[in-house]
Amino acid sequence: MDRTAFETALARDGYTETVERTLPPDEATPDHTHPFDARLLILSGNLTYGTGDTRQTYQAGESFEVTRGTLHAEIAGPEGASYLAGRRR
Repeated sequence: MDRTAFETALARDGYTETVERTLPPDEATPDHTHPFDARLLILSGNLTYGTGDTRQTYQAGESFEVTRGTLHAEIAGPEGASYLAGRRR
């Protein structure tokens, strides 16, 4: 998916806030939750999303969703990861 299509889908689906983030190579966020639904589009590199014992790695052009309140962590790949995140409260 490209950025324009992703942003169009965010607006259609009620995501009113967007943020762009970059994680350095191999950086991991600790387990955390959000008070909002999130939808992410990987812009470059790759990002592994983990919840419980489940891990899924997403490449540039792929997207995924995180439901509010879900305990999760992210791990950037060896080249880091940049992503665009939509938030829906």
